[in-house]
Formats: sequence, structure tokens, C-alpha cells
Amino acid sequence: MSVVVKIAVVEPSVIIRSGLLAVLKRLPAFEAEIVEIADLTQLISTLNWRKPDVLIVNPAFLGVFSLQQVKNESKCRQMRCIALQNGSIDSSVLRPYDETISIYDSAEQIREKLFRVTHDTVREESREESLSDREKEIVVGVVKGLTNKQIADQLCLSTHTVITHRRNIAAKLQIHSPAGLTIYAIVNKLVELNEVKDMIRRNE
Repeated sequence: MSVVVKIAVVEPSVIIRSGLLAVLKRLPAFEAEIVEIADLTQLISTLNWRKPDVLIVNPAFLGVFSLQQVKNESKCRQMRCIALQNGSIDSSVLRPYDETISIYDSAEQIREKLFRVTHDTVREESREESLSDREKEIVVGVVKGLTNKQIADQLCLSTHTVITHRRNIAAKLQIHSPAGLTIYAIVNKLVELNEVKDMIRRNE
């Protein structure tokens, strides 16, 4: 099972909501399952059903609902919450949120904020066990887009050994996709976010 970050986007404006969804679906090195919620009456039931890791919501849209009330009633108490800011909002309203995304943010800024917010989520989902130094080297190779043979040549191993290591890594972390390993590598400081950005630019 690959690490997929489940995101619920709660915004009444179809233009803003559609624009954010388009950006989220195009983010490189970020695998997300997205649900959109445009009707406040469906908020709690949808969250309860979909159990998202991250909630992106326009604070003004919540109205009488407090963020804690939404978490409690939807039984999503561990859900990370991001305020979607499309105007002037009092700082006290934003305090309960883990992060803030502005409609003026670039795709790169949104990606960085999502990486930060999903830090703990990825740790929990991956059920992390300690990787050996060799396994960490192989993770870095995968993140860099190297083939099993290229990793084997670089580390002076056989391709079969690399494949075995990759199976062990997947079993330890329960991560089976390059996107999931990229998030894991950034969170655990095996690679820097800037390195990933450079690799993405080179491949574009």
C-alpha cells in the first residue's frame, strides 16, 4: 500500500475550489487523494466517511463550527488543518490551524507547506522501522530516479541485492511508490527539498 495523503478541500467558491484542486493534482513528487466539499451540511458526514489526513478549509465557511468541533464530530481528531485564506482574516482565527495557504501562493509554496503539514502523517502511515545505512542509500537512489541497475552500479552491488533491499524497505515502511519514498526521504532528511526540486526541474 503506497503512501497517499488524503486531502479534503472545503470551499464554497467553485472558481477558488477548482483552481486549488487543479494545483494539487499537478504537484510533482506528491501523491494525493482529493475530495471536494462545497456544502457545509455535508462536511461532517463526508469527513467521517473519507477520513482525510489533511483538511484545507476557508475559515469563514465554517461559520458557527469551530475547528475542534469539526474534528470531534467527524471523529478525525488527528487530521491536520490548513486555512485557505482568500482575504483578510484575523490572526486569532488562524491560530488553531497547522498552516495557512493563500490564494496568492505559488504551486511551489503550496507543495512546501503540504510537505511540512504531512510530516507527522507520513511518519504515522509509514510505521517507521530503522533503515540500515545501505537501505537509506538505496532510498536516495530511488528518489533520484535511478534504476535498480544504476543503483547497483553506484553502490557496487548486484541488481538482485538492490531488489532485495527494496523489498525490505517496502516491508519496513509500508511504502511502495517513488512518490511515497520521496516524502519519506524529505521528512527524514535523507535528501533536501531543494535537491528534489532540482531533479524535478531537470526532468521537466
